[in-house]
Amino acid sequence: MASANFDPTKAEASPAERLIEFPDNRLLIDLCGGFDRNLAALEAGFDIVIARRGNQLSLHGPADGVEGAEAALTALYQRLEAGRPVEKGDVDAAIRLRGEAQPPDPGQLEMFRGGKVEIRTRKKVVEPRTATQRAYVQSLFRSELVFGVGPAGTGKTYLAVAAAVSMFSEGKVDRIVLSRPAVEAGERLGFLPGDMKEKIDPYMQPLYDALGDLLPGRQVQKYIEDKVIEIAPLAFMRGRTLSDAFVVLDEAQNATEMQMKMFLTRLGEGGRMAITGDPSQIDLPRGVGSGLVEAERVLKGVPGIEFVRFAAEDVIRHPLVAKIVKAYDADGERGAAPREA
Repeated sequence: MASANFDPTKAEASPAERLIEFPDNRLLIDLCGGFDRNLAALEAGFDIVIARRGNQLSLHGPADGVEGAEAALTALYQRLEAGRPVEKGDVDAAIRLRGEAQPPDPGQLEMFRGGKVEIRTRKKVVEPRTATQRAYVQSLFRSELVFGVGPAGTGKTYLAVAAAVSMFSEGKVDRIVLSRPAVEAGERLGFLPGDMKEKIDPYMQPLYDALGDLLPGRQVQKYIEDKVIEIAPLAFMRGRTLSDAFVVLDEAQNATEMQMKMFLTRLGEGGRMAITGDPSQIDLPRGVGSGLVEAERVLKGVPGIEFVRFAAEDVIRHPLVAKIVKAYDADGERGAAPREA
């Protein structure tokens, strides 16, 4: 029988020790990383101490931290056993996800059964690094229209492009269409040198970068030349029906309300759409409403449409980016006058 003075919060924080043995010493070296940098990251992430003893790792610290670190180490070691490298981003993902496998879900897509959520492309395998990213990836493969909303650096666009490339490679769609509004802060198309393509390309560069990371460069170029992959400003979408295509609209916060409605109604038979944006970075002229903000208000709760919201905790760029996002969010909550959109 439990004591009347039992305090579950203190019990959870009580010190614990765990000894984990790894049979392959070569893989253990890769698991620890150069100068034990991976172990140092896990120690900081779980607030524990890790000591290496031959082919064993000894974990000391709060019970929940030890448990989380054990799960993360096990997941990373299994990754090495499968022949995949363990890099800094993988360690960070293991800390964020605490080594958790996807919980069983009877309605889960067959491709994600068994707990592993990943996107396979011809050049690489893309794995979610936060719980929100994991939910977002599942939404991209489950629903025909998905909104990814949140701050910069959370992987919204990259994961959407990766899903598009994966579905195209598997023959689930016939083409890929990537689009952005040609709106930026402080500069307009007319002031840039060159013809229309040269003016537009700087705005589209993040989409080119994502494609280049997921497909061989020559293949990307050939697909673009054959118009199997199309990268175009939002204004070029009017009057079209995008059937059997995976369409990604990036920086959707800079689409006007009319542009957003026009874009959403381009969806054709066999098509899919992913719309990404950050409502805190609207560059539209004052008094012009954001189509992304209106779409979330109007379409929230419509069957077949999913909204996935990212937060500062999902930022996977430099750690300072997450701190910057949090600082601006906190400033807004203190009543700083927001920019009119």
